[in-house]
Amino acid sequence: MSTWRTVVLVSLAVSCSWASNCSYSHLLSYLELSSINNFLANVRPVKDWRQVTNVQIDLVLFGILQVDEKLQTFTSHVWIQTLWENDFLKWKPSDFCNITHVSIPRSMLWTPDINIQEDASDSGSIQRSYYITVYANGKLHMTARQRLTTTCTLNLHNFPFDRQNCAITFSAMNTDDKGIRLETVNGDEFITNVSEQLMVTRGEWSLKHLEIISNVTGKGKPKMSELIYQVRIARKPMLYVIIFVFPLFYLLVLDMTSFFINEGRGEKLSFKVTVMLSISVLLLILKDLLPSTEDNLPIIASFCAGVFALVGLSVLEAMLVSFIIDLDDRFAKKRATSSDSEVPLDKGDKKDSLEEKAEGLPIQVGPPSEREQLRLFLQKIHEAQRQAASSRDLPQPKRFRRIAEIIDILFFIFYFFTVVIFLVVMSFKWIPPDFFS
Repeated sequence: MSTWRTVVLVSLAVSCSWASNCSYSHLLSYLELSSINNFLANVRPVKDWRQVTNVQIDLVLFGILQVDEKLQTFTSHVWIQTLWENDFLKWKPSDFCNITHVSIPRSMLWTPDINIQEDASDSGSIQRSYYITVYANGKLHMTARQRLTTTCTLNLHNFPFDRQNCAITFSAMNTDDKGIRLETVNGDEFITNVSEQLMVTRGEWSLKHLEIISNVTGKGKPKMSELIYQVRIARKPMLYVIIFVFPLFYLLVLDMTSFFINEGRGEKLSFKVTVMLSISVLLLILKDLLPSTEDNLPIIASFCAGVFALVGLSVLEAMLVSFIIDLDDRFAKKRATSSDSEVPLDKGDKKDSLEEKAEGLPIQVGPPSEREQLRLFLQKIHEAQRQAASSRDLPQPKRFRRIAEIIDILFFIFYFFTVVIFLVVMSFKWIPPDFFS
């Protein structure tokens, strides 16, 4: 009877022991985490201080929220996974009913002091998990989501066909590369494909590639380990082409077609001035889009300046042609004035003058003498010479209009070829080869 009692007591003890090993509390007691352990919370978890802690960071891009050209910032929604190893938190799953992992409050364990160098976002936008997952092999896993705003030097030379390369650099704040070494779990292609599949919002940008670079920086000692995610994005330019580039091209074409407007109506110059004012409005819109801190002039600004200069040159040519055509009217008025001044006196005036001259002269009866005939003949010759000289001084009617038409035709040929060369050079220099693909 006592033997059976002993067997029952032993089986009950084994079952109780087995039941206690299946609880998380027994596992936490085994790991000395049933209460706050200052050692595990404050000290880098290695048994040999010369051992390096490999911290693995994976960054997944959930969305491209905003790219601010004025502030030179890149705002995105990211998911960050951090893994490292703790030499003091290991167990055999078979000893604890196959418990493979357990969640521990983050405040109870040491976490790597990793920050993002380009971070310019509000700390309230970071959503870190309150717990850290501890695995039986000693691996620790921590996750965080963040609306991340980073500083990024934007190159707007090819706007709106530009591509940007923004860096997200992870580094330890106080631990050198002999204490913490930053790595990644997955490679470039895997991270890029996962980001493409999980990305919810892109805005006017598309993700091209995520390149991962791991290096050690620092000229002296200590040297710091860094993990750099190069985010390569490309702008979707179609909207800017429709509302900005195409109107400029259309205004330039309208200016070219204005050469077929009749100059005599006076509408050509006013039409060209209207086109020039429309381009000025587009320039004001461009000023609001692009920052004023650009060292190199963007191609779109060069395009606008070139179109504005061509249209301005066309306006000057139209003013010159109008001035030359007006010369015909001016000289026609001058010709009429000079002809009026040469009109002979009317009969009444001539009669009075002859009578006044006849009063002081002796009366001659009979035909005029040969001397008098010669004098009258010389007067007629001098009068003919004066009329010929005056006709040479005044230009013939419509002469200036013909000159203006020749100038207009030559300038149109020069203007047409200049515009074609300008557009070809801009297209090869500006539009990327894969835009139409």
